[in-house]
Amino acid sequence: MDPRPRVICLPNTMTNWPWPRAMNPHYEVVKAEVDASFREFKALSAESQEAYDKCDSARLAGLGYPNASREHLRVACELINVFLIVDEYTDVENAAVAEAMVGIVIDALHNPHKTRPEGECILGEIVRQFWARAIQTTSLPFQRHFLDSYTAYLRAVIVEALDRDKAHCRSIGDYIKLRRDTCAAKPAIAIYEMAMDLPDEVFYHPVIVELVECIAELMLIDNDMISYNREQATGDENHNLITTVMVELGLDRSGAMVWAARYHTEVEKRFTDGLAKVPSWGPSTDVLVKEYLDGMATWARANHSWSYETQRYLGTRGLEIQRTGLVPLLPRVNCKASSAGAKVNVADLSMMDATADRKHLEAPDQPNS
Repeated sequence: MDPRPRVICLPNTMTNWPWPRAMNPHYEVVKAEVDASFREFKALSAESQEAYDKCDSARLAGLGYPNASREHLRVACELINVFLIVDEYTDVENAAVAEAMVGIVIDALHNPHKTRPEGECILGEIVRQFWARAIQTTSLPFQRHFLDSYTAYLRAVIVEALDRDKAHCRSIGDYIKLRRDTCAAKPAIAIYEMAMDLPDEVFYHPVIVELVECIAELMLIDNDMISYNREQATGDENHNLITTVMVELGLDRSGAMVWAARYHTEVEKRFTDGLAKVPSWGPSTDVLVKEYLDGMATWARANHSWSYETQRYLGTRGLEIQRTGLVPLLPRVNCKASSAGAKVNVADLSMMDATADRKHLEAPDQPNS
């Protein structure tokens, strides 16, 4: 039997996306501030913190909000840390513990000035400090909309944990519906409202809601394609579009990647077609709506770019893989702690990908005919 590692073909889904990559000019300064502040929580073991730092969460904020002020970029950077640390903590727990953590996070959001109970999971204090800072400089409509969308995300995290407990792999349609929330796209998009008074009639308008869901789908497709290698290596691949497509349609990995890339193209068209259907709410509001729509489209590009530039999903090879589209399949390893009480063991892909033999990149999986 050929001992060489198998290689996945990773399509470039964003070739024709009109919104270019851009970086916030305050990125370096704000990154240093936020990274130092986050380490003070001691939410992770030293080893896991080192791996977490390689994710470069501030880079995602800098790419996602290239026009944000320094003050608002700090809020955005802290939000990305909240997304990632809640994800890391809940991913290693059963549904009951995940639900308890979600309860703590929701309570912290609604009581940002309340001292958190002694001995409580650190997520409460991380989220409390984030939200206490955010509400000082952001609009009331943003605050309402963010709380709605982030709470929906947190509820979806519990459902994901229930699926994980049962080793349940959803159908493609059911999975996409749940993943629109678990990818955290909607609260991330709400961040574009920080300096806006965007009326509820705009935020909840069916055309706007559909456009937001398109961006959420683009994000989940790209994230699941690029993160699949990490997730199959760490045994967490059931909550992934590629696995779902493989199971339901009987495709191999590369065939599932091709299917996902085609679906991505369909969603792109749905988004661009939807822009033509956006109604007018008057000149002053229309300016805000355009900024909001450009922001969410920029977020789709940012998510794709960061996924290659961070070490979270592809280790040190991200930019190389972005050029070649070839991903050496990582071996399965046990890189999770049994609970968040052990301060979470964040997978370090820069170590894991060292076990994949680079000289065999010429032997990719072939999609099923």
